[in-house]
Amino acid sequence: MSPLPLLILGDGRFPSGGHAHSGGAEAAVAAGRVHDAASLEAFCLGRLATTGLVAASLAAAAAAGYDPLALDDAADVRTPSPALRQAARKLGRQLMRAARAVWPGPELEHLAAARPAGAHQPVVLGLAARSAGLTPRGAAQAAAYDSVCAPVTAVIRLLGLDPFAATAVTARLSGAMESVAAEAAGHAARLPADGVDALPAASAPLLDITAEQHAAWPVRLFAS
Repeated sequence: MSPLPLLILGDGRFPSGGHAHSGGAEAAVAAGRVHDAASLEAFCLGRLATTGLVAASLAAAAAAGYDPLALDDAADVRTPSPALRQAARKLGRQLMRAARAVWPGPELEHLAAARPAGAHQPVVLGLAARSAGLTPRGAAQAAAYDSVCAPVTAVIRLLGLDPFAATAVTARLSGAMESVAAEAAGHAARLPADGVDALPAASAPLLDITAEQHAAWPVRLFAS
């Protein structure tokens, strides 16, 4: 497997729409829970271990060839916040547009036709990874990286955080991202025997609550 498609998917210049979303960081900054590099790292680690693991597992499962429509339904069940479900589908729709242009294929076309309003972003990410020739582990790596990169990038803008310090947070979490990707690939490998019940349903209630609050703000910098 060439690592180049993984680098392209993880590149901030890839037109997937992620730059407009903070992964919950904007609400966390407003509440004072994220205020420097150390608190950002703690926030990202918590997000990675919960919603990040779920996203990585969905992406790995899609890359493994499991039914993306069933995975999209499973993502809905694992996303209790309506605001986060809406954000995930918006991101999925934008990612689908980019993926179909870069790595066109019948599986992406089928999902786009079946979910014209957008499938959940991790499912689209996994299918894009499959079209790009990545393994389920590679798809999980991309999803794990994305779960950390969104808050880190957002906090640079929200707090004026030193970009070098923010990038150091991402680097320090690389081992945790690899661990989550490996665990996610393991969950995906159990799908043929156990179905979608093999996928984790790790929750982050505070992210769900603050996502609903954030969606009601009259003025905000990020969509989520």
